[in-house]
Amino acid sequence: MKVTIVGAGAVGASCAEYIAIKNFASEVVLVDIKENFAEGKAMDLMQTASLNNFDTKISGATNDYAKTANSDIAVITSGIPRKPGMTREELIGINAGIVKTVSENLIRYSPNVILIIVSNPMDTMTYLTHKVTGISKNRIIGMGGALDSARFKYRLSEALDCPASDISAMVIGGHSDKGMVPLVSLATRSSVNVSHFLSNERLDRVKQDTKVGGATLTSMLGTSAWYAPGAAVSALVQAIACDQKKMFPCSVLLDGEYGLSDLTIGVPVILGRHGVEKIVEIPLNQEEKTQLVNSAEAVKKTNSILLEMNLME
Repeated sequence: MKVTIVGAGAVGASCAEYIAIKNFASEVVLVDIKENFAEGKAMDLMQTASLNNFDTKISGATNDYAKTANSDIAVITSGIPRKPGMTREELIGINAGIVKTVSENLIRYSPNVILIIVSNPMDTMTYLTHKVTGISKNRIIGMGGALDSARFKYRLSEALDCPASDISAMVIGGHSDKGMVPLVSLATRSSVNVSHFLSNERLDRVKQDTKVGGATLTSMLGTSAWYAPGAAVSALVQAIACDQKKMFPCSVLLDGEYGLSDLTIGVPVILGRHGVEKIVEIPLNQEEKTQLVNSAEAVKKTNSILLEMNLME
């Protein structure tokens, strides 16, 4: 199993580290535009192999996509990260051109590759990838919902003062501060709905803290977070590589599901060896349905910027 990660910055390197430590991939290739950067990250990671007991081979390449040939899965993290006060949508002008070039290069050398998109604004970058590559929709996956759900579980475990492993919860909708839809109605602690333990006021605070999870960390760190995003990506890669049939909320192209079409947005899917193996339609209450529709409209508005930039012609 060969995995390529484009963008050897903090998220890409963390993703490579988690994949290697889990020891399910035979090879990981890091690619970056900065001279010797990916090679240096790969060497540093390989020097942990004997300490962390993994056999995965990690190599780096400076903008050389020939070295990614025959990749089974490729992760696109490249682009500029958010700065304090910057929205994900403000990144579109720079990152769209990068993602378009990267995805086309990956398909050129690995025509059967499954693509996982991390670059922000993630839903729009995933939509762009569909439009410029033309590959089957099951092979293009936006990561955001997996990360947002992990942050939702963290906030619930914090409020409940319990281990995160007790929590089952999911965030759907757009990967943006206003677009996320944390599904409190379906969130449980060991199969008991969280509303049994927490007041509506506390749950509202949990939802809000979840929605601004990325912005909170950006303001604290001065840049985007990397540990949780890297872990989220590695979980998706493992689910595909190991054909686990696990369910994650991911940004995927919808064609009538949830009453939505021609956009990519976070909904629960089953991930296996062929990428998205099924889109799962779950029951939502009226408030959640309204929030999802509003989120979809916001994503479509951001997508419209791509048309103005002539990137999808």
